[in-house]
Amino acid sequence: MSFTTRPELRGTFGAVASTHWIASSVGMRILEQGGNAFDAAVATGFALQVLEPHLNGPGGDVPIMACRAGATTPDVICGQGSAPAAATIERFRALGLDLIPGTGHLPACVPGAFGAWLTLLRDYGTMRLADVLEPAMFYAGGGHPLVWRVPLAIQSVKTLFEQHWRSSAAIYLPGGEVPVTGALFRNRPLATLYAAISTDAARIAGREAQIERALDYWYRGPVADAIGRFASIAAMDVTGRPHRGFITADDLARWKPSIEAPVSTDLGNHRVFKCGPWSQGPVLLQILQLLAGFDLGAMDPLGPDFVHLVVEATKLAMADRDCWYGDAADVPMDGLLAPARVAARRALIGDMASQEYRPGAVNGVAPRVPPLLESDATASGRGAGEPTVDRAGEATIGPGGAQRGDTCHVDVIDRWGNLVAATPSGGWLQSSPVVPELGFGLTTRGQMFWLTEGLASSLKPGTRPRTTLTPTIALRDGAPYLAFGTPGGDQQDQWSALLFLHHVHHGMNLQQAIDAPAFHTDHLQSSFWPRQFRRGSVTIENRFPRATLDALARRGHRLTEAEPWTEGRLSACATEIDQGVRIVKAAANPRNMQGYAVAR
Repeated sequence: MSFTTRPELRGTFGAVASTHWIASSVGMRILEQGGNAFDAAVATGFALQVLEPHLNGPGGDVPIMACRAGATTPDVICGQGSAPAAATIERFRALGLDLIPGTGHLPACVPGAFGAWLTLLRDYGTMRLADVLEPAMFYAGGGHPLVWRVPLAIQSVKTLFEQHWRSSAAIYLPGGEVPVTGALFRNRPLATLYAAISTDAARIAGREAQIERALDYWYRGPVADAIGRFASIAAMDVTGRPHRGFITADDLARWKPSIEAPVSTDLGNHRVFKCGPWSQGPVLLQILQLLAGFDLGAMDPLGPDFVHLVVEATKLAMADRDCWYGDAADVPMDGLLAPARVAARRALIGDMASQEYRPGAVNGVAPRVPPLLESDATASGRGAGEPTVDRAGEATIGPGGAQRGDTCHVDVIDRWGNLVAATPSGGWLQSSPVVPELGFGLTTRGQMFWLTEGLASSLKPGTRPRTTLTPTIALRDGAPYLAFGTPGGDQQDQWSALLFLHHVHHGMNLQQAIDAPAFHTDHLQSSFWPRQFRRGSVTIENRFPRATLDALARRGHRLTEAEPWTEGRLSACATEIDQGVRIVKAAANPRNMQGYAVAR
């Protein structure tokens, strides 16, 4: 067996994998207390909001895929909040903007994570609200050791906090200083809020009634009121000017998470499920279908042929994503995945790297193409002091510095065979000022809308931004098998494709597939401000053989050689029956030194 950074974990009781070791332990604790996978995912999700505030927060978003034991189709719980009723293209244009900023109040949408997690708990879980909130309250009030990227995020926006976002400084600059890695860090306002929600809910009888009470507290009570008041006060953003937000308490009151059917495609004995085209999720299905016409199993996973094919298929699928996906559009998903169309698109893949941007027609209808902003272009939505955007994550930047934002992920499987995959994100500490009474800022996902009329993802009040958040569940031989996903913005489905291909076609176990050298392309329209396009680009870990890198360059790929162990943030859990006994498996990303899996 080849070396891996840690073993693929196996057990018979349950498994949790996430982007933070404490969160994974929280999930296992819930399983050991008798909770199911859905209970454990909720507790893990709330813990991640505390432990990784630079990657997600209570005011953020989460799509959740929940698959009950024995089911043949998972359910999608959409925690992607919608645009405010007052947020129109005309009102943004009146502010002199042609892109929605990536920070501040203007890009705020309804914070959907709380509603989605509680919907999962109410409809699929078994435990009380107080049980799943307790770990988050413990770590918010009692403190947790900071992972090394949190102080980096705070340092990058220290001046912004000191000069403009003073409510953020009150929490993230204790004593006026950036906290150090490993220091015990507290968010007391958030702990107080969760305690108030838990206490208020406990005043009435019944598990489900208590959850409904908490939802009212958030969306039709004190939390909504505080958000509406705070967003009406102008806040500095990346334009270099302060702006008031469009979101109001009424926007929260009108919203609730939806439970939806997923989209899927068959690949051999696997069926892969994704969230609908209000997310970028179906792009993974398109990538995998394009690659299904090649003998990937015969290719060296570290060789130039494999990398070239994956990159070229990704370019085609992402161009379709950019032009066809969106909540305000009637997305022709069946047409996008029609075998004849897939075959025609596959035929466009040649021996050399394409430098063209090639969205395709569907059923004879031409794609509607958003503005193509080359990486050296300027955009009026930026303002002075243009930042450098870290393309490996979800870029969220404030005046005075550049900062990587990103996302979290959690997978859970219990001893009964229930599966969950969820990708929480948004509400980053570096992207939106803290609402003082609440201890958190708001999602800035609205930056993914276009301010151009007539596009699939044009801004429209009440619609969801076409999010990059994209968990995956797969069945094998008709049975629930695999839950996986990753942070990474536009790279999420690219890295998820690599895990699936390495596992299914190259015979790697979950940890081997996660550890394998990885790559991505930015030959796509970035979902994040300032929405740039990098023609022909491939960012690839320099752990690939030099012969592979040289061959890719000769084929016309514009390579950026990344440092080792920098591409991908994947985690995964799987389950199968062995001699009549359910086996659970788990693996997590070693990169960034914080993701861990737990199984027993």
